[in-house]
Amino acid sequence: MSEPIVEIPEAQLPQNLRTLWLKALSAVELQNYSYAVSLCQAILKDAPGFVEARKLARRCAVKTASGNKKKGNAVTQIFSSGVSVSRLQSQIKKDLKAGLMALEKELEKDPNSSSLNELLFDTAVQQNMPETASFSLETVRKGAPENTKLLHKLASYYLARDLPQEAAGVYKDIIKQDPTDIDAVKGEKDSTARGTMKTGGWEKGGIEDTKKDASGDQEQEEADRAGMTRDQKKAKLGKLMEQYQADQNNLGVVKEIAELYEDFGYWPDAHVFYSWAYQLSHKDTTLKNKAERMKNKDAEEQIKKLEEQLVADPGNTELEAEILAYKQERSKESVTEAQARVDQNPTDPQLRFDLGLALFNSGDFNGAIPHLQQAKRNPHIRTRVLLTLGRSFDAKGMYDIAVSQLEEALEDLHAMDGTKKEVLYEMGLIYSKMDNKEKALENFKQIYEVDYGYRDVAQKVEDAYGS
Repeated sequence: MSEPIVEIPEAQLPQNLRTLWLKALSAVELQNYSYAVSLCQAILKDAPGFVEARKLARRCAVKTASGNKKKGNAVTQIFSSGVSVSRLQSQIKKDLKAGLMALEKELEKDPNSSSLNELLFDTAVQQNMPETASFSLETVRKGAPENTKLLHKLASYYLARDLPQEAAGVYKDIIKQDPTDIDAVKGEKDSTARGTMKTGGWEKGGIEDTKKDASGDQEQEEADRAGMTRDQKKAKLGKLMEQYQADQNNLGVVKEIAELYEDFGYWPDAHVFYSWAYQLSHKDTTLKNKAERMKNKDAEEQIKKLEEQLVADPGNTELEAEILAYKQERSKESVTEAQARVDQNPTDPQLRFDLGLALFNSGDFNGAIPHLQQAKRNPHIRTRVLLTLGRSFDAKGMYDIAVSQLEEALEDLHAMDGTKKEVLYEMGLIYSKMDNKEKALENFKQIYEVDYGYRDVAQKVEDAYGS
């Protein structure tokens, strides 16, 4: 019988293996990925529980195997070397450590193979190696995300380990691959709710504690009418969560939970519960639009966090590429979602504006303009529409038309609020492009006179005066 494998951190590596590990890290720095893989395999031969070596070996293998166009999938059983999954399974059963090493050799050739990573997952679960198990299917999640069957398996494993937030993230990726996967939609909703209850202290009696913070139903009703404090809202959310656990199909409860999450600014949670409310409501488009707006807010927040990281680490090209890819992906999703809403209700100016703005953000200025022009008839959003139209014509180099849109927007703006400053600043920039310095300065001065610290207007105005 094979000796069980225990997962260990770097601190528990024997000195000789720690030396090899430092060499492997140095090899990566020198981009000698093949050598780094061989060093990691040497470590794993004696310390198969050192998960970091598997992770590094896989990252390096992806680099060295990038020329291999063959993708792993759930039905692939035979590899170029002629080694089958069943044969590897037999090796693992006979000699666990030797079998795992044989599996590592195959993963070196095809690091994203679904079949090989699933075998590593199954083995790790049997051997009580949770980090190795999670890592194996996370590799599939990143390298072969179309294999939603294994992503479901990963999500279930996270739930079994009481990691609902991680499970919710996996379900979210499944939905990206297949928006019609009802199990994934429900799984994300349930996992998010479970994760919220866990982090909010609503498990194992936590709901009862939260309920005690409220001073009875009458006081709660009065708070509803008069406007609740944040603590009162948390108490109400605790009660609603208890009701939700008793009946997950109660539309009123689900909507209230979604609204509270929106109020708290918990965009992912709000998105999940608005989405579920939409399903329960027999396709109420208002709820669907709410869900998609929460999704957009979450995406904006994620981009903002990444950009803040980039400010702190300006030379990080990988982070720059990640931000660009994230923005491009969200841009495409936003256009698709907005177009679907317009198709359902083509006469709604707000939906036209949403689509026009999504197209503008994606760089499709020609596509944005007709939708924005139709959205002008809604007086509540007219100024924002005109501002976006001005920017669209500006992007096309049609400066005179851009200025006319912004002048039209100024007719509706009287107080010098943030929107008027934004319009004036945009006009100033466009006049600068038109080489009309007098008009540009006139717009910048209007802001300067009331808000010295707005963007860089102080510098622009004072430079014009030579001060």
